[in-house]
Amino acid sequence: MANPIPHHQVSTSNEIIGCRIVRSFGIVRGITVRSRSVVGNLGAALQTIVGGNISIYTELCEKAREEAFELMLQHAAVMGANAVVAMRYDANEVAQGVTEVLAYGTAVQVEPTV
Repeated sequence: MANPIPHHQVSTSNEIIGCRIVRSFGIVRGITVRSRSVVGNLGAALQTIVGGNISIYTELCEKAREEAFELMLQHAAVMGANAVVAMRYDANEVAQGVTEVLAYGTAVQVEPTV
């Protein structure tokens, strides 16, 4: 596997501050599909009764986003990039209780401007 791209080399804007883009490799993505177990759904249902943050689902969503993000970085590194710009997340329910999380952006090669 290629060297991972440092998290500070990922931006939701179209640039990396202190760097200039010298090459664009195109769109990269990382996708994961997750569901909560029956036991997890039961625990979440109990948390819903009490109200407030449903931590079981929060944890599931955070893990899905993290996995999609890391897969996107791996895809970018394999292409030869050292940064990703215009990064975004998207999520869709693909079946009852099954969610797809997509992290995507533009893989680029950057150089310091200083």
